[in-house]
Amino acid sequence: MQVRDDTRSAIVEAATQILREQGARGVTTRAVSQAAGVQAPTIYRLFGDKEGLIDAVAEHVMASYVAAKSQAATDDDPVADLRVGWQAHVEFGLANPGLYALLNAPGRVSPATATGIEVLRRRVHRLATAGLLRVDEARATDMIHAAGSGTVLALLQTPAEARDPGLADAMFEAVATRILTTAPSTADTGTTAVAVTFQTALPDLPALTEAERALMAEWLTRSLTEMRGGWEVNHIRGRPR
Repeated sequence: MQVRDDTRSAIVEAATQILREQGARGVTTRAVSQAAGVQAPTIYRLFGDKEGLIDAVAEHVMASYVAAKSQAATDDDPVADLRVGWQAHVEFGLANPGLYALLNAPGRVSPATATGIEVLRRRVHRLATAGLLRVDEARATDMIHAAGSGTVLALLQTPAEARDPGLADAMFEAVATRILTTAPSTADTGTTAVAVTFQTALPDLPALTEAERALMAEWLTRSLTEMRGGWEVNHIRGRPR
């Protein structure tokens, strides 16, 4: 078992080094096996295929990054916590361009990426619980994820000396303006934020039967869908709620 673990670690280290020095195109089974001093069949036996090897490299490189994101929030302000996560995501992408490009290839969702999205969902849930969302949690998560990935990819496609240093912050502010209210929801901050907050608290409400809970969830989902459509129409016309 120890020999197997050592061999696996050596292969991951070799693939990681090649990725950093040569980029994604350099990570071939032949190159990795030569660098790690093993036969190509060993890679297939331990990782299944090249995709499995890439997932292992991602897990290795992102270990400290994912661990930091997965820790309980250290800031009482969920918006500040979200900003910290956004900045960490951008910094990781710019520091690991080859790996980031592989992880964001169309149609590919690695375990490392899935873990990061789950951490994002928890951050968004904190915002919803605090009454700070003007859209539902799923929409907020999708918008933040899409904007974050797009920001990193846009920066990576631009020569380092020509990059806009304020782009990441500007994109965060743009998304935050669209998904966040300016204060915890009360009667005068808009029905959408109140509905989102109530939807978040619904599973914990006492004295409701499962049927009542399901019916109320259906009403809230329907109402939020209708309000989302109206908000988007008004926003396009320059009259956001």
